[in-house]
Amino acid sequence: MREYLTVFLVAVTVTYLLAVLAREIAIRFGAVAQVRDRDVHAEPVPYFGGIAMYGGLVAAYLVARNLPFLSRAPDQVLADAGMVLAAGGMVCALGVLDDLFELDALTKFGGQVLAAGFLVYNGVQFYYIWLPGDEVLSLDISQAALATVFLVVATINAVNFIDGLDGLAAGVIGLGAVGFFLFSYRLAAVNGESLAITAALLCAALAGACAGFVFHNFHPARMFMGDSGSMLIGMVLAGSALTLTGDFPAVDLAESGTGAGTSLLPVLLPILLPISILIVPFADLLLAVVRRTMKGQSPFAPDKQHLHHRLLEYGHSHRRAVVVMWLWAALIAIGGVAVSLYQSQVVTVALVAWFAMTVLLTFAVPRVDRPAWAQTEPIADDEALPET
Repeated sequence: MREYLTVFLVAVTVTYLLAVLAREIAIRFGAVAQVRDRDVHAEPVPYFGGIAMYGGLVAAYLVARNLPFLSRAPDQVLADAGMVLAAGGMVCALGVLDDLFELDALTKFGGQVLAAGFLVYNGVQFYYIWLPGDEVLSLDISQAALATVFLVVATINAVNFIDGLDGLAAGVIGLGAVGFFLFSYRLAAVNGESLAITAALLCAALAGACAGFVFHNFHPARMFMGDSGSMLIGMVLAGSALTLTGDFPAVDLAESGTGAGTSLLPVLLPILLPISILIVPFADLLLAVVRRTMKGQSPFAPDKQHLHHRLLEYGHSHRRAVVVMWLWAALIAIGGVAVSLYQSQVVTVALVAWFAMTVLLTFAVPRVDRPAWAQTEPIADDEALPET
């Protein structure tokens, strides 16, 4: 655990320091989010946060390769982590080009599929899924490849959709990475496997990169992660899930004395947890697609009716809207892990209290005064609005 903490702290420190340099580079090359009529930010903000985050991830990986415990991990652990970071570098570079030149949606989609195909080619993909009763659902080559590409592309775009308020995407994914780290670490422990596993390594580094970037991105943001950052963290989170799914017979978790009894939740959690971490952005993504399709628009047409925009309209301040979504994301991700591993009265009471507090903060505490941008005239149904 101490070495994972070291990986986390290295990612935090390097990301925080590189963000200063990345901000200056963005300004010099004109990679700046200009203020538009319907944007939430009030002044131009530089992009390229993804470059700093990628630097933090790579630094954490290089340090991990030289730590006493992690360096003795099976070769496949560090190799898979390296492949995920290489794919992350591909989408980060694609995002840098988009931050500079505003690529069209089809070009970005093609780049995402290419990066996902790179993972499949290098063996980071679904192979089989453990089912209750020690049964295995095997996937043939084409099924595994399609499932892998779908998971990666969907995760990348879900993260991109939620990147609409200062600190929102970094906080949600960082908290999700913490939850996924705790689960993967515990899963390895109860199965008697080495605690040096790819998913835990990637999630520790990812949580650190997100934490280091939030210092620069929390409202009022000094820089944005841009597509280079949102696609990067989506790729790394999806990659960590791929390295874990099917690695362990999760049914053993229900028999390991964790209090899970005969619950099927521990069995299914390796599959459900990556989805639960992103339930907020995935819900936002689904609602956006339905909303835009019903209006006869492209699913990629930008608008300003995402969940975070609705929280602002409801009366929350910018910072409180972000904190509310952090709380919901953490409740689902970390709470799901806690329920799976420790079914006790203490955990139940804590989660109920957490849920009540989050509901209270969401619906009962909003300010009476609405943000200035939300007091404008209602948005026409056929009006496409820019993303932040």
